[in-house]
Amino acid sequence: MKTAIYPGTFDPVTNGHLDILARASEIFDEIIMAVAVDSNKTTLFSLEERVALLEEATKDMKGVKVKGFEGLTVELARRCGAKAILRGLRVMADFEYEFQLALMNKKLAPDIETVFLMTKSDFSFISSSSIKWAASLKGSISEFVPPHVEKALLERYPHD
Repeated sequence: MKTAIYPGTFDPVTNGHLDILARASEIFDEIIMAVAVDSNKTTLFSLEERVALLEEATKDMKGVKVKGFEGLTVELARRCGAKAILRGLRVMADFEYEFQLALMNKKLAPDIETVFLMTKSDFSFISSSSIKWAASLKGSISEFVPPHVEKALLERYPHD
């Protein structure tokens, strides 16, 4: 069985994340959505909320599991028996950061590969940060996130 982990903060999960996941599901038998607790980012949603939002978004996807984690991504990959870390790329700036991260992971775990998938152009400008910003300013985000995520964001940023 080919298992990969797809790590991230997923704060919140976007249609771009789900597109990468759907396409990766054609390559891997099992994908573990690894929701990171220890990030350099300040998250809007708690780990439990992010896991729940992602579980709802992926409930009909075969071979997908959601798991919160703390610590090194490569250590989680080893514990889960994953031989690949899945990462999505939107723009060139993503590549520079992801390339450095992949090299570090390769040094820490030579037996685990990083697999990059390019986002569809429809999603290249979408980031969780920009979606949160738009939601906080009462912008329409319905085409960028699943309906339950939009609802959660609107509850977090109440409008008069």
